[in-house]
Amino acid sequence: MGHQDKVKKLGRTRSHREAMLANMAMSLFTHRVIKTTDAKAKALKPLVDRLITTAKKDTLHAKRQVAKTVKNKVVFKKLFSEIVPQFSERTSGFARVVKLGVRRGDGAPISVVELLTEKPKETTEKGKKGKKSKKKTTGSGAKSKSSKKETFGDTKKKTGAKTKTNVHQTTTPGTKNK
Repeated sequence: MGHQDKVKKLGRTRSHREAMLANMAMSLFTHRVIKTTDAKAKALKPLVDRLITTAKKDTLHAKRQVAKTVKNKVVFKKLFSEIVPQFSERTSGFARVVKLGVRRGDGAPISVVELLTEKPKETTEKGKKGKKSKKKTTGSGAKSKSSKKETFGDTKKKTGAKTKTNVHQTTTPGTKNK
């Protein structure tokens, strides 16, 4: 019988559960994809859908309702300025839960929760910056510093190995060092 199980408890008190889901929703709005356990993902999806549906109304009351959950101002502004306009034509189903498998350490089932938005163009800018930084590190100054560090590190390792072998040889029973 399924009485009184509309809310997945997740083994937490009400205040802890609400705070955890609010933090996960803010992370989802920030990164657009998060990885979590199946139970948390299933509890997060309706919350995210409800927040976006409320935010689409774009009234003062709706903003205050969303602000109860999304407490970070930067994420709040991003939600209303970037994320909600992308869902203007969609009526529901703003997030997707995809099962990945089990976690290696404890065998917990893991899922990915993702917003069904277009990928941001920030990744292309980061790619360009990454290429520029690689060009800067290939300069002659960077090579000389790295080669000095490598040679210094190698000499340390060699001397450490010699000392260990010398100590081992002198303390080994049966050898005559006198």
